[in-house]
Amino acid sequence: MGPSSGKPAICKQRIVDMFIHILLLMFLLSFRRKLNNKTINAYRIDLKQYFDFIGEAAFDKQKIEEYITVLHRKYKQKTVKRKIATVKAFYMYMEAEGMTTDNPFRRIKVRFQETYTLPRIIPRKEIEQLLNCMYSHPKKNTRYWLRDVAVVEMLFAVGARVYEISYMREDCVDLYSGSIRIMGKGNKERYLSVAAPSVLELLRRYYDANKAAIQKSGYFL
Repeated sequence: MGPSSGKPAICKQRIVDMFIHILLLMFLLSFRRKLNNKTINAYRIDLKQYFDFIGEAAFDKQKIEEYITVLHRKYKQKTVKRKIATVKAFYMYMEAEGMTTDNPFRRIKVRFQETYTLPRIIPRKEIEQLLNCMYSHPKKNTRYWLRDVAVVEMLFAVGARVYEISYMREDCVDLYSGSIRIMGKGNKERYLSVAAPSVLELLRRYYDANKAAIQKSGYFL
């Protein structure tokens, strides 16, 4: 890029020097932000890939947009976001250190088309096999059997997440109405209901058999 273009010139050696400096900076930050080696290596690869493509056109908006287009063609959205975030952080660092006053990403709008993956479900046949196996167990009706079956039945009955069931406290469960208070993602409270009388009866049996342990821990399951 010529000096008459009005853009700051940056030589290849300067880019390499800054690249090494960034790696050193990330290494030091690893002690403060607890970045693991895998993450640091990913950032290193992102920056090297960027400079290999961009060459000396580090402030050329068109060239950078071309690079972003290539990323979208080659990688999944999650990977593209990380790679672009790495490069953005590089330019922000340059600004903060007074190495440049021209951050090209302030003139570039990056849009992502989010992809959604539907959750995998357990086939009905496998659910039936699991329940049949549990209910035909030779040591059924023991306190531990009741606990295990209660967990599985709760998962299927109310559709709660595993961690929601695990952290469900005793006072969140109404064994008479079947109402259950769940603390979900973002600490958001929601109410679920056990509609099947057989499952509710099982929960009562489980509670009676494990009452002392439940009251001691404060957790229902």
